[in-house]
Amino acid sequence: MERYVRFLFTVFCFVFLYSGSAQSFDDQEQSVLKEFQDTNLPKERFNVFFNSVDRYNQNSAYDWLETIKIYLSNAQTTNDTTALRLYQIMQAQIYNDLGEYDKSTTLAKDIYAAKDSLDVDSQTAVLDVLDDNYANLQLFDKQIEIRKQKKEMGITDNVSFYDIYSNLGLYRVARNQYIMEVKPTIADNDSYGLAKYHSKVGNYLRLDNSAPTALSELKKAKAYLDVYLNDISIQKSEDEIFESDLLKAEIEGNIGKCHVMLGEYEQAIPLLESSIEVLDTSSKNSHKSEMVENTLYLANANLQMDRFLAAKRNLDIEFDNIGIQQVIKRNSLLAAYYDRVENYKNAAMYYKRNERIKDSMAQKQSSIIKQQLVTIVANEDLENSQRLIEEQKRINELARSEMKAKDERINLVFISLIFTLLGFAGLVYAYLKSIKNQRLIAEQKHIIENALIEKDSLLKEIHHRVKNNLQMVSSLLSLQTKNTRSKAAIEALEEGKSRVKAMALIHQKLYQNDDLSVIEMQGYIESLINSVQSVYKKGGHNISITIDAEGTELDIDRAIPFGLILNELVSNSFKYAFPDSDDNGKIYIHLRKNGDQGYFEYTDNGVGLPEDTEERTHSSMGIRLMNRLVNQLQSKLNIDTQTEGVRFWFNFS
Repeated sequence: MERYVRFLFTVFCFVFLYSGSAQSFDDQEQSVLKEFQDTNLPKERFNVFFNSVDRYNQNSAYDWLETIKIYLSNAQTTNDTTALRLYQIMQAQIYNDLGEYDKSTTLAKDIYAAKDSLDVDSQTAVLDVLDDNYANLQLFDKQIEIRKQKKEMGITDNVSFYDIYSNLGLYRVARNQYIMEVKPTIADNDSYGLAKYHSKVGNYLRLDNSAPTALSELKKAKAYLDVYLNDISIQKSEDEIFESDLLKAEIEGNIGKCHVMLGEYEQAIPLLESSIEVLDTSSKNSHKSEMVENTLYLANANLQMDRFLAAKRNLDIEFDNIGIQQVIKRNSLLAAYYDRVENYKNAAMYYKRNERIKDSMAQKQSSIIKQQLVTIVANEDLENSQRLIEEQKRINELARSEMKAKDERINLVFISLIFTLLGFAGLVYAYLKSIKNQRLIAEQKHIIENALIEKDSLLKEIHHRVKNNLQMVSSLLSLQTKNTRSKAAIEALEEGKSRVKAMALIHQKLYQNDDLSVIEMQGYIESLINSVQSVYKKGGHNISITIDAEGTELDIDRAIPFGLILNELVSNSFKYAFPDSDDNGKIYIHLRKNGDQGYFEYTDNGVGLPEDTEERTHSSMGIRLMNRLVNQLQSKLNIDTQTEGVRFWFNFS
């Protein structure tokens, strides 16, 4: 009996403690909006609003907007100007969170016009809203003005440009400037700061199409963040834990995107899914855009793994805010999806949509980017000029001190003074002349650099257009193939399509390179082989292909004939070299340059060429085409059929 009473007492205590802890947990989960409403003073409500990391944890932005409008109405009724300004600032931030950047900008500008009536916190909040609005509206010159005002007010120590360069697509410039500005400010024991730093650097590398290097940086970021989260000696608030979870979701999402870029889809999918789930809880516009990007990469991964239903579900999600580049990417994925499920009418529709979008925005976007770059460079030059003026002032102060010292000795040595003054005048004249020459040189350099930038932009645009036109030709050939029943005609169309793709790859590599004069052949050959494999879907996928062209670069006059020659050789190997099975098939491609001379060799271990090859040389279009292309390279094609398989080689200048 006594044991039974003890048992009941233990159960009662457990229930009591559990109910108490549950009540405490419920209190902690109170919404930020409820805390906002329970606060009495407008300034305290302002602090609750802007100091909360997750203000939309239980209530949507529209709930907040309705509540703010009520308080705004009350402030207008009581003619409380200070409260009215505070609620308008919060309203501008909510419009920003909803993606209504024009409305948010108009309201914030009206508020900032009366900045003298605002305290420092209110001015900072308005400038932050305007900064984010101008970034999303791509008005980077306005954004720079806002940042200069922040610097003048002492809110920031420096005017940063790296995020603006990133928005303009200049990811390498953005990364270099970010490293120079941010790396020196992070302590060696600041795990969270190092995690954010490596995450940013890794993302710039990913955007610059350097997926392997980006993956290394992002894994460093994740390791530093794990150290921070597991460090029990650091007390972390709920807001800090929430921010850490969002940073972890960003890092995992970018790691997943790198895996997609490297073709590692199985590893990418769970990372992208978990990242999307966490980022969905954030109200920041940057996280919303990141969630859209992760969803598009997830759709691509599912599509590549033939998970068509999952890919279509990802692509059918309706997003509130989606950028024009994301629309283009989404259309491309939808076109690829319909192409895979053989709904060619819908596929063609989405291809045409993208072409219309690209053609309409190409000229406008080019002029906007040029204008924004001029503004940024002008601002950077302005800051450099200000530093030069300060240096000039210091030099002038030193000169004045020297003149005063000489004046004190004027009564002692009159003749020496005359020579000293003449000498000083000559130095000043020479110095001023030198300054003038330096300015002229700087101006000429600036003009030349702008001309080179414009020339590179035009050349890249030309190559981009040529690549797009060749892709359109390839798509037309694909559509023609679907409507053709003749096997010979289909083969001819597929061969033509493969040759067009080989030329398109040349122009794609050119506009992706910093150096428009040459093409790195190792990457080009790999891309070309992938393209040929996509044409011959039933063959070539089990063949072991070795490419030895690392560090070799060719100009476009040699790269195009070379690409077409290699296209013919690889296509023939896929079609004819391994008629029974390609499980043990091997292809070896060797390309080297030594000074002005080059050497190319191609071998496979297939069945080799037929015995009447020499007789068929004049009738075979492939061999005739290769001979003409080799002649363009001022060389002669050599064929060896004595060994196993076949071997082609030639030297070129």
